[in-house]
Amino acid sequence: MKIKVFYNKSCNICKTEIDHYKSLINNKISFINVIDNKEAQKATSKSYKDLIRRLHVFKEGKVIVGAKAFLEIWKIIPKYRILYHLFKFKIFYIILFIFYEIAALFLYLKNKHLLKNEKKSTSN
Repeated sequence: MKIKVFYNKSCNICKTEIDHYKSLINNKISFINVIDNKEAQKATSKSYKDLIRRLHVFKEGKVIVGAKAFLEIWKIIPKYRILYHLFKFKIFYIILFIFYEIAALFLYLKNKHLLKNEKKSTSN
């Protein structure tokens, strides 16, 4: 089954990583930019702030967020399947989760200006 990955294309680190994943897979994953994308908000039932704050995966009717979203991506990409198997162990997942949350917070703060653009577009 095809999964959908919702990511912040205006974040250079996020875009670089997603572009790398795109180069490694065929059509098993759809990548959707969340910037100024009301359909992404509807599809995930997440706010714009939530969508630019963390990576989201939509799979089998469920939204998977953050570090768990990476596991879903890595499970599909043969080159990264070893990471999936490693980080699904609880102790390693906790390390991944903490690292991801810290990195995501810094990237969010760097890209927080995007929220101002959303407020402007909703007030018009």
